[in-house]
Amino acid sequence: MRDPLASLTAAVDSARSVWGQETLESLPPGALVKLNAQLAETQRLLDATRARVAAEIARQSRPELGPEGLAKTQGYRNPTALIAAVSGSTAGEAARLVKVGEATAPRMTLSGDTAPARHPHVADGLDRGVIGASAASAIITMLDKVALRAGGVAIDEAERMLVEKAPGLSADQLARLITRTEARLDPAGVAEREEELRADTDLHVYQDRRGMIVLNGKFDPASGAPIKTAIEAMVTAELRAQRTDDAPDAARRTIPQMQAGALTRLAEHALGCSKKDLPLDGATVIVRIDHDDLVNDTGHATIDGIDAPISAATARRMAAGGGVISCVLGADSEILDWGRTKRFFTPSQKLALAERDGGCAMCGAPPSHTKAHHLRWWARDAGPTDLSNGVLLCEACHHRIHDNGWDIRIEGTGTRARVLFIPPADVDPARTPRLGGRARFDSVA
Repeated sequence: MRDPLASLTAAVDSARSVWGQETLESLPPGALVKLNAQLAETQRLLDATRARVAAEIARQSRPELGPEGLAKTQGYRNPTALIAAVSGSTAGEAARLVKVGEATAPRMTLSGDTAPARHPHVADGLDRGVIGASAASAIITMLDKVALRAGGVAIDEAERMLVEKAPGLSADQLARLITRTEARLDPAGVAEREEELRADTDLHVYQDRRGMIVLNGKFDPASGAPIKTAIEAMVTAELRAQRTDDAPDAARRTIPQMQAGALTRLAEHALGCSKKDLPLDGATVIVRIDHDDLVNDTGHATIDGIDAPISAATARRMAAGGGVISCVLGADSEILDWGRTKRFFTPSQKLALAERDGGCAMCGAPPSHTKAHHLRWWARDAGPTDLSNGVLLCEACHHRIHDNGWDIRIEGTGTRARVLFIPPADVDPARTPRLGGRARFDSVA
């Protein structure tokens, strides 16, 4: 295990060597990107060191020491108050630092021997500077929550996987991965959490003093998914129309305004409005669950575009409703590869790609924000309309890949294949493939 202070010093020196004596504005793009990466690593290593220090402050301030404890001798009622005051953070942030430090520091046994940290993979990730205290806290909190139900072996493997996948993920993406991992480790807990969410579902509708109708609500995943799917489909259609519209940018509506308009149109449609042209073609709530789990009422299901898992019972109930389909791919009656006989990917193929990619294979955007694209272009490269030649990408990632020289490679076959993104040489001279798709953003058993 590396000395965190030595690692921190090395990272600071490395960042300084990138910047040197130049002004920030004069740095070339490559050096600026490298400096940003070095500063991020420095921050993560600083987090690791602060967590260790916080844990030691807590140890020297433990209650049994009474007034002789470190925090009280310094004039603070407890260690978190001391840490928060010195760092300018909140008591909650200080408590998280202490928790991370205690969970990743070597332990002392009753015999006086040193034992490994309670969360060795998280400790290693902190020491190497690949995860920070916030990510470490989120991982530790979830693992401790399900430890009794999941068992030691499963917890250790999940911890290793989460630390391995965390680098490069945003906080929101990591939270989604942790949520899916928790559902896999503790499937019984999914139904329990589901009951809590259902009990907390509500919608308040009132008129404010200006005459505006205000809606304030929250919905459990099962009841919220149709609302989210329908509104997203209508907003996506409006955004696509804007790209061919000559109206000035100032006249175009914001995303929240589009969402409000979509909800209004849905209500008008439900009330019997004569307009029947709602842009909802292909807008379907997709519920994904293993067949054995569906039959045996085990495990859990996921809904495309919704982070929180649902129970098998809820999945069966949703499958009985309109506009919701279960994901059954590759049946004997269903052709998933069309070769050169069709230019556009079929709905069945798009479902298969959504199962493999989980949405945008590059950034993780939900399937409703994506289109199926040929890796080898239909016209230029005579590329077939097959799963092995298709990938789901949102509009922004599609342009980024084509404009900036990224390549995409598919390894394996079917919905369990892996999508790899190969950066251009000016981004990574070694052109090291980066994992994408569902394998990147979802928990994998």
